[in-house]
Amino acid sequence: MSAEQELDDTDAAILRVLQRQGRMTHAELSERVNLSPSACHRRVQRLEASGVIRDYVALLNPRAVGRVTTVFVEIKLQGQSDEILDAFEKAVARVPDVLECHLMAGTADYLLKVVARDSEDFARIHRQHLSRLPGVAQMQSSFALKTVFKTTALPV
Repeated sequence: MSAEQELDDTDAAILRVLQRQGRMTHAELSERVNLSPSACHRRVQRLEASGVIRDYVALLNPRAVGRVTTVFVEIKLQGQSDEILDAFEKAVARVPDVLECHLMAGTADYLLKVVARDSEDFARIHRQHLSRLPGVAQMQSSFALKTVFKTTALPV
């Protein structure tokens, strides 16, 4: 499936179900989307092969694994050269506590989503990892007080 090909209604239904409950048999999925098991299986294989379905994962409960603190970190770099951006991106990808890193338009160059056990653990992450990232001129951290809404499901 190329980027310009649109998903049909059946593909979209399959994707909506799998995004919310990825651990089911093809028979269960085919019932949910009102399709024969063999046709459903072929469509899922096509969606996987084309890269629409990128991966299957287990979503963990942050409380159960002791990562209850979410911190958003805005980072401004010393410059915008390819060398500075590349060095920063390679280094930040190696920090295990960083869940997301986004190159931004606006006042910050990057926005990171970091998880920690608590504020002391974030201080450790900041000291051992974030403060050592190459090319950083300024950093501002904002602690999330409450997660009001969170989903991994993309609208299809």
